Amino acid sequence: MSLRIDKYAWFVRLAKTRTLATELVQRNKIKLNDAPVKPSREVKIGDTLSIVKNNATFSYKIKNLLDRRVGAKLVTDYLIDITDPLELEKYKTYQAAQSVYREHGTGRPSRKDRDNLESFFEWLEGED
Repeated sequence: MSLRIDKYAWFVRLAKTRTLATELVQRNKIKLNDAPVKPSREVKIGDTLSIVKNNATFSYKIKNLLDRRVGAKLVTDYLIDITDPLELEKYKTYQAAQSVYREHGTGRPSRKDRDNLESFFEWLEGED
C-alpha cells in the first residue's frame, strides 16, 4: 500500500483539510525525512515526517499506513512523536507570548502592536 504525503498528513490530523495539507507540503512546512517534497510523494513505514508550526518543528515517525482519516484518539496507532523537547519548549513559549500579548476578541493588532511583537521575537532569538 502506498500513500501520498499530503493525504497521510490529513489522515493523521496534522492538517485540518486535504487542501491545507497540500499547501503545507508545497510551502515546505511539511517535509519527509528532512527534505522538501512534492505533495504527490509516497510515504513508507519508517519515514520521518516533520511539520513546522509557528516557530517550532514537530517530528513524527510513520508507524503504519492507513486508508482513511482516523479519529484523534487513533492517531497514535499510526505515528510516533519524536519531537525534540527543545522544540516543544519553543512552541510553548510562543503560545504563552501570544496569550499574554493579546486578549482573545480584542480585534486586529495595530501597527505599533505588531512592531512590539517583532522586537520581542528578535529579543528571544538573541537569547539562543
